[in-house]
Amino acid sequence: MRFVFSRRFFILLAIGLIPLSLSWNLPVLRTAVIAFDILLVVAAVVDYFISRNLPDGFRIRREFERRFAIGDPSKVSLQIENDSRQTFHLKIKDEYPAEMRLEEDRHADLSIGPRATAEFFYHLTPTRRGKYLFGKVAIRFLSRLGLVWRQASLAEPESVKVYPNMRRAREIELKALGAQSFLAVQRRAVRRGEGREFESMRDYVRGDELRHISWTATARRSKLTTRQYQIERDQTVIIALDGGRLMTGRIDDETKFDTAIHASLALMSACAKAGDNCGLAVFGRRVKKYLPPKRGVEHIDAVLETLHDLEPEMVEPSYARAFQFISSNLKKRAFVVILTDLVDKESSKELINSLKLLRPRHLPLVVTIGDRDLNSMVSSSPSDIRDVFRQSAAEEIILQREAALRLVESLGGLALDVTTQTLGPRLLETYLRVKERGLL
Repeated sequence: MRFVFSRRFFILLAIGLIPLSLSWNLPVLRTAVIAFDILLVVAAVVDYFISRNLPDGFRIRREFERRFAIGDPSKVSLQIENDSRQTFHLKIKDEYPAEMRLEEDRHADLSIGPRATAEFFYHLTPTRRGKYLFGKVAIRFLSRLGLVWRQASLAEPESVKVYPNMRRAREIELKALGAQSFLAVQRRAVRRGEGREFESMRDYVRGDELRHISWTATARRSKLTTRQYQIERDQTVIIALDGGRLMTGRIDDETKFDTAIHASLALMSACAKAGDNCGLAVFGRRVKKYLPPKRGVEHIDAVLETLHDLEPEMVEPSYARAFQFISSNLKKRAFVVILTDLVDKESSKELINSLKLLRPRHLPLVVTIGDRDLNSMVSSSPSDIRDVFRQSAAEEIILQREAALRLVESLGGLALDVTTQTLGPRLLETYLRVKERGLL
């Protein structure tokens, strides 16, 4: 049905029923009430037909404050334009994606005069990345006699994309680098012996390493002179993001894959400020997406576009295929950050064997993302037999992780075992340490 009865209709109907209480001995009055009710219904139907549809000059346009990002409230605005000569009393209801969290009422009751505009807005918070669909805007407008609300639908269905949260990534970066962001790194870059890129000459100071003394400059100046180095720029970083089974695990309503995405974006932002090029490879049984190392706003936008609808799959990842692909596409030495998880010997064994495809040309960093702080779990005294079994399982996982990470280090790589809470800060700290020590 394309209309509903209004409050005025029901009030008149109720008024018409009042005489029924007096009609026990007056059949004529009962007949009059029935006739009145029939005429009221007929009047409502006639009111529906004589009330025209919304004119062509009546339009509704949906606008978004900014692009949607996971976890950030976003404003959805409905711009209403009435180019006709009529005044409309409206009820508006927008059809938003059910997967998003509604922060306030999405209904509006308003009146809009002739040649006038109006705005109605509400806020939505996306809880997951991906593509979502807004439907049409449902409208009810009061008929000429005010007996019915006519119904219509305006605005076309519209799809939107929900991206990773870049603001959250920058918060991770600031937490790791400090309030001055990469300026802190640049200050640390002038420490003696750190970095391998020549910056300037200065007078020798007691404590400087002898290998940094420039003997030709010393002979020319007749004074001991030391070379000063800075952290190298234009180095290459590649993030290998595991999109396999273990990354589907959820911690605090978020998958490990999402946590790794935001840590990756924080690392990319830090690389850009350091003057380094950063790329991305997402892999499962094969490499799903690959973005060559670059830097700049356009590159970050391309990464966000790539990651907005990628989800981990219930498959075992192939480290060999991923590392072979990276090795084939990167001729220059690179810092390869592998974000994954390891809980058993078989996956650890495949990862260790596949690392030989990266060494010795590249420097790998294997980051295993645990479900929780297993060390705190095994440090407390068990209260019952269930805790004993739980702690035994945790100790076994810890031993397997430690053994795998020691093997990574024995092959010349780096290793981190982190939780989802510590992933971002520790990843950036390790990246800065690699640059300071000139490991690339």
